[in-house]
Amino acid sequence: MSFSRSKLAALSAAALFFAVSSNAALAQKKYDPGVTDTEIKIGNVEAYSGPASAYGVIGKAEEAYFRMINDQGGINGRKINFISYDDAYSPPKTVEQVRKLIESDEVFLVFNALGTPTQTAVQKYHNAKKVPQLFVASGASKWNDPKDFPWTMGFQPSYRVEARIFAKYILKEKPNAKIGVFYANDDFGKDYLLGLKDVLGANSKLIIAEESYETSEPSIDAHIVKLKDTGADVFVNISTPKFAAQAIKKIAELNWKPMHLMTDVSISIGAVMKPAGLDASEGVLSAGYLKDASDAQWDNDEGMKKFKAFLEKYMPGANISDTNLVYGYTAAQTMVQVLKQSGNDLTRANVMKQAAGIKDFAADTLLPGIKINTSATDFAPIEQLQMMRFTKGKWEMFGDIISAETGG
Repeated sequence: MSFSRSKLAALSAAALFFAVSSNAALAQKKYDPGVTDTEIKIGNVEAYSGPASAYGVIGKAEEAYFRMINDQGGINGRKINFISYDDAYSPPKTVEQVRKLIESDEVFLVFNALGTPTQTAVQKYHNAKKVPQLFVASGASKWNDPKDFPWTMGFQPSYRVEARIFAKYILKEKPNAKIGVFYANDDFGKDYLLGLKDVLGANSKLIIAEESYETSEPSIDAHIVKLKDTGADVFVNISTPKFAAQAIKKIAELNWKPMHLMTDVSISIGAVMKPAGLDASEGVLSAGYLKDASDAQWDNDEGMKKFKAFLEKYMPGANISDTNLVYGYTAAQTMVQVLKQSGNDLTRANVMKQAAGIKDFAADTLLPGIKINTSATDFAPIEQLQMMRFTKGKWEMFGDIISAETGG
């Protein structure tokens, strides 16, 4: 009988030890679908075909970056399985592909999926499913709404952020400006207008004219003539590449010389500045946040050296002047940082918590002084930009880094 009791005690002790050990192991590792001891499954949808196919290189750069991370041993021993589908920049296709990623592939999260109309089509679905829609590749300000959409976060500076920075620059350089705003009559243009007025506040009366255009218009020349006739000495150009080029060209033809600020949506030298004419484009202002890999000023920069070494090994032959490569690299590096911060607590809730707790992260390819910061109440990772001027056929950065915060 005594032997039986001691045996029972030993068994109980062993069971207790096993339970404690198991609980400790469980406390150390928490997984949601898409994660194992060896793998993290990340989904993505990209415009590899269709009207926005030029952005397809972003997905390719991210796939290559994750391949490099896997070659280095992964993240805490886990390899990234990156599953990226083509949605051809078509919202119905986006819905189909995102459902496939979440319900069939059972990805852990969807990362840096491209486009405002496409990602708007799945925003409510993501939030109902509680699957992170993380670092959306779009400049719409709607991605920064942690109260109503806690599972959605953008990545690049929003249109509203850029407009705030333009407004700060105007107030500093031309406090008595007469501002004429030319904008697309859609969410993109309206976001910009809101951003300008956020900062101008009581000075919004400096805006003496607002002229909108429809993307179906063949020419916007009449709008430019109308704005010139108002006497505006600052021209804020919130238009997509085709119309931005037309505006630059018409302003030159009219021999109008306003301070010209143009959204970074349209800073492509090949698609905008050259068609408009390099002489006509001289002096146009914009703002940026990424280093240009084709600019010699970054040749000895440590972050750029890493980027170029990555391209050479993982994307040989890639066009180094394509800013989409730099963008994809920056987004992927930020995603890896969030996964590192998450440790072994790889639940969707914790990943969103970590994504909303990034402090002063300086990705290799961000301009010096620009850092990624988020909080539980601010889902906008990049809210700083540096002004730049188009001079002698290229963009040149100048001045200090400007923050989009309305107070400073």
